[in-house]
Amino acid sequence: MADSSIDDSHDLIQLISGVNRRLEQAIEARLKPSGVAIEQYRVLKALDVLDGQPMGELAAQVFVDSPTLTKIIDRMIANADVYRAPDPHDRRRVLIFRSDKGAATYRNLQARVDGYEKTLVGQLERDGAGQLRVLLESLLRPTDI
Repeated sequence: MADSSIDDSHDLIQLISGVNRRLEQAIEARLKPSGVAIEQYRVLKALDVLDGQPMGELAAQVFVDSPTLTKIIDRMIANADVYRAPDPHDRRRVLIFRSDKGAATYRNLQARVDGYEKTLVGQLERDGAGQLRVLLESLLRPTDI
């Protein structure tokens, strides 16, 4: 007899992966007309919350590794959406800041993405959305894997 907990965890992983992919596809479709990739949107969103972040912290928020983030930031600098500047408290560190153009781009894109998010949350009962948020946040906490 197979262990049902193994089947349940496999199904849960598949379910989370499937939902994640569908959400990313929907967001990418909303961003595509502006020519902004989902990772670039995530950078702008993270900088909207806290402007002037080191690459390591930003990479974790954007869900990419450091070399990938470097390429993303280089593209965004070429588009004048962000810029690098020394940390005023530690001149050896470089921080990433959002430009005025990047802030305007984010505000424009945020309306498209927020509209989709509201539709998605509307599909869940009010309490369901809150419970789902708590569960997902618990899965993102560091573990001893």
